[in-house]
Amino acid sequence: MLYYSLRHQAPPVDFRQATIAGQAPDGGLYFPERIPQFSARFLRELKTLDPATVAFEVMRPYVGDTLPEAVLRHICAEAVDFAFPLVEVTARSSALELFHGPTLAFKDVGARFMSRCLGYFSRQGQAKVTVLVATSGDTGGAVASGFLGVEGVEVIILYPAGKVSSVQELQLTTLGRNITALEVQGTFDDCQRLVKQAFGDAELGRRYFLTSANSINVARWLPQQLYYCFAWQQWPHAGPPVFAVPSGNFGNLCAGLLAYASGLPAQHFLAACNANDAVPEYLRSGRFLPQEAVATISNAMDVGNPSNFVRILELFGQEFEAMQRRISGYTVSDTRTAAAIRAVYEQHGYLLDPHGAVAYEALQQYLAHHPAAHGIFLATAHPVKFYDVVEPIIGTRVPVPEALGDLLTREKQSVVLPATFAALQQYLLAR
Repeated sequence: MLYYSLRHQAPPVDFRQATIAGQAPDGGLYFPERIPQFSARFLRELKTLDPATVAFEVMRPYVGDTLPEAVLRHICAEAVDFAFPLVEVTARSSALELFHGPTLAFKDVGARFMSRCLGYFSRQGQAKVTVLVATSGDTGGAVASGFLGVEGVEVIILYPAGKVSSVQELQLTTLGRNITALEVQGTFDDCQRLVKQAFGDAELGRRYFLTSANSINVARWLPQQLYYCFAWQQWPHAGPPVFAVPSGNFGNLCAGLLAYASGLPAQHFLAACNANDAVPEYLRSGRFLPQEAVATISNAMDVGNPSNFVRILELFGQEFEAMQRRISGYTVSDTRTAAAIRAVYEQHGYLLDPHGAVAYEALQQYLAHHPAAHGIFLATAHPVKFYDVVEPIIGTRVPVPEALGDLLTREKQSVVLPATFAALQQYLLAR
């Protein structure tokens, strides 16, 4: 399998090269030259396969011969070594819980998969790698956890000051060792812009071997297809589900669409956004207008210019009408998000986090106009990660899972930077 740049000004590369580089030399995102098709046997046996086998079968064609089979099997087993339960919330809506990993967020799968791939490649003679990553919340903690202690890899995380939850901030600022957190005085879009500028800077390129761990990296993006396979394994209804996906940088939804293009059954996809709704607006009007990110209570989705949207366009061959037939966009306000959290807790005894609540609300709006449909909304984070938002809404404490351990008592360690490339460049060159 080879990967080409979506800017078409760089040579194709294999999975190893795409993972190490993060993005192409021309600044484009890498995209697979072909979409593998799930075999009839795989789809027939899928509901009986264990998660590690599913992960191996899905990822094998993307990895090609860049990893030995035994190594890939081991990486896959470690990446999905926790539960992905499908939980019925209403008669027509089920939550796919993706928060049972070490950092209580869906990004654990991609971060664990990528960290182990990059660690293997580094041990095969690659020079020390510096992972430079922007986060709107959950990516930072998942990447920090996934790469902690990985030999030959240093991680530098940029996050927007005051715009991540207190738990998210502790997860990415308290580990130390090979993990450094930069607290940028701006938005997530500023952080993402700085990372992209760093990749294109010649002086930093001479000093560092940089790669990214955002979903722009194929090793982070591609494993997200597994969520949809795990959902289908547990799906109890005859017809395929509608998937409602809380969307910020759009890697998750793009991965679901990729699984569908490979043959996984799905009826429809919902791009569930908060006030940062450039993609839903595109699906309504045909005009894609990136916007300045605004702060919401579903902060991990506060992305005004989602990077992975170009991959979705590529999947549909830039055909707007084809995309409209497969995806519907929804904009959910903070008021509606809070109301969904409260109503679902009071009426169904199920506790949503703000991001899952956006997807739940979008799904309810869709189901109201499609009475024969059943759907799955992706619950992408444990509510405790946003206890400061959720607790005032439900009027009680959110139970703290054992996975948090002593996190809430640890001391934050971060370096504060203005949202300018000059400041980031100066910091990196002075290290």
